[in-house]
Amino acid sequence: MTKKLKYDLVVVGGGPAGLAAAWEASQNGVKKILICERAHYLGGILQQCIHNGFGLQYFKEELTGPEYASRFIERVVNAEIDIKRGTMVTEVRDDKKVIAVNREDGLFMVETEALILAMGCRERTRGAITIPGSRPSGIMTAGTAQTYVNLDGFIPGKEVVILGSGDIGLIMARRLTLEGANVKGVIEVMPYSTGLIRNKVQCLDDFGIPLLLSHSIIEIHGNERLEGVTISAVDQKLEPIEGTEYYVSCDTLLLSVGLIPENELSNNLGCEMDMITKGPLVNEKRMTNFPWIFACGNVLHVHDLVDNVTQEAEIAGRAAAAFISKKIDKVEKTIVITHDKNISYVLPQHIDASTDRDGSVQLFLRVKNPDEEVRLIAKDNYNRTVLNLKKSIVEPGTMITFDLPRKFVTKDISAIEISIIKK
Repeated sequence: MTKKLKYDLVVVGGGPAGLAAAWEASQNGVKKILICERAHYLGGILQQCIHNGFGLQYFKEELTGPEYASRFIERVVNAEIDIKRGTMVTEVRDDKKVIAVNREDGLFMVETEALILAMGCRERTRGAITIPGSRPSGIMTAGTAQTYVNLDGFIPGKEVVILGSGDIGLIMARRLTLEGANVKGVIEVMPYSTGLIRNKVQCLDDFGIPLLLSHSIIEIHGNERLEGVTISAVDQKLEPIEGTEYYVSCDTLLLSVGLIPENELSNNLGCEMDMITKGPLVNEKRMTNFPWIFACGNVLHVHDLVDNVTQEAEIAGRAAAAFISKKIDKVEKTIVITHDKNISYVLPQHIDASTDRDGSVQLFLRVKNPDEEVRLIAKDNYNRTVLNLKKSIVEPGTMITFDLPRKFVTKDISAIEISIIKK
């Protein structure tokens, strides 16, 4: 017989987003909260990020990943929030029932008043980018290599090439160099680095590791073990340029080619999804098209900083608490947030127009291409400018956050468009 439980709030995911959301909900009056975490430990990706640089915005001090995680784990434990580790949520039903399984309880069902999705994201693999060649050992994602080195104490190889300039790839270039490996270079198909500027400077420039922009790997060599890769320059259409190919010997290839939000549960339930972020469409409360379901963190859109993940999770936690206490209900009128062709996406995708006009709404966006000396403009559907901000530098690898005053979010408007323009 299936075990049945009842909670006010279920949080799927015990990483930085899930921990912060659960704790914030508890601080806003929710009594019975359950965190379901697939791994056998809390903290998510933070536990393998032993480098510093976390918490500068949220805690106003520099912490390592495990230190940052431990602060929220302690908060959750002190708040007496129930935690089920090693627990896989297999289904969320539209009748507010969550199906999960673990070793201790077997298959069980949880009835809940509200749900917060905080499943994080996974790395894109070689199969997702279809590099031709053989399938030898020595090819792995940068996050897998980080687990081997930082948690398991293994070095994946001695002669390393990294494809992609995402933050994990840049950090692993430095980490492997410190462990004695020879990192021969970071190969990036785009004409700019896709990671944070500080990571490029601290992880590549400071260690003399070359970064090849507008290049890609077009072939893998080796049978049992990776022996080398063929690198080629690419054109504006990201196609290899004939005659620019050359061979680089290596025994390890790390892939840092993007992250994919873990939204199988969201898709199966029928959440409306954003094709760009690969996460659910939400309003400023992080409420999905199901009023009782909220989403936050990397399951919603990929963040650069865990500090932003925490702040977003707190929004979802407060909103879930308000929904449980009947302070908010189904949204009757929304204002759609749109953007111009220079912007990849803006989140949230719409704003609740029925909310009071005090305070502001925090918006997140990413640009498509790097630029300097630009202005961020927000206009309503009557072409009235509601925000005009100066930005000295914008780049795809760094998320832009800004506040839109609620006094401009009035019921008479139906849309707000965000633009990035030259001054």
